[in-house]
Amino acid sequence: MTARNEGDPIDEARPPLPHPLTGEVFASPVSPGTGWPEDPAERTTPAATSVDQVRLLAETSGSLSDVDARVSVCRACPRLVRWRETVASDKRRRWAGEPYWGRPVPSFGEEIPRVLVVGLAPAAHGGNRTGRMFTGDRSGDWIHAALYRAGYASRLTSVAAGDGQRLIGARMVAPVHCAPPDNRPTPGERATCGQWLDRELQLATSVESILVLGGIGWQSVHAAALRIGWTVPRPRAKFGHGVQTVFATPDGRSVRVVGCYHVSQQNTFTGRLTEPMLDEVIAQL
Repeated sequence: MTARNEGDPIDEARPPLPHPLTGEVFASPVSPGTGWPEDPAERTTPAATSVDQVRLLAETSGSLSDVDARVSVCRACPRLVRWRETVASDKRRRWAGEPYWGRPVPSFGEEIPRVLVVGLAPAAHGGNRTGRMFTGDRSGDWIHAALYRAGYASRLTSVAAGDGQRLIGARMVAPVHCAPPDNRPTPGERATCGQWLDRELQLATSVESILVLGGIGWQSVHAAALRIGWTVPRPRAKFGHGVQTVFATPDGRSVRVVGCYHVSQQNTFTGRLTEPMLDEVIAQL
């Protein structure tokens, strides 16, 4: 992948390429409101370019659809913007003939979910390519197949936006919506993007259970819950596979939080996480 400096412009001369399902052509990264399947934004959707603007746009989002649209055009973290767009422009050889989404990846699923599935951040050549969370890589294959087996997804696989996959009673969310270099967002980037997570938790008033994939997601969900006034047990439950805790919301709801090893290749290839283990924790939701 070609290295670029922070201020270098993306090469706008690269030709648009056909979407793998629809055949419509798109530049990489994709401009909002140009017809990409499941794009929640319009050309006029306001885009945050600072921490303060993220806070304002998150707080004034009146629905989960509003959050999705505003997330998908956010430009508040320069390092993440540069990285995701560099990846989208340079591509991986395997997908050199496809356009890359190259924008923040919005949450995916129902507007009135009973269950939230919380990951960490999109993969550079997964969600950053397809525009849908946990889609287009092996981690996504694992979680979508497990959700399908449990009745939370309509299809066994999630290949690309527009493939007909939908979640049933569930919604996938993330503490960080842009693909980060080395899969490691900085603490500042997590804090900025966490404001979107705060608002999603506030708006998802039907949620009964949260499945958290990985220790960073566990930390992020606890931090977000505290920021929005939820009651979190003390001492805080330590992350582990199958660990459960219960949050209390200001409106009197109890929300079960279940930990699960992340569906990363590092865990699934080594056997640290198996399909039966994943199915078992999903059954607890």
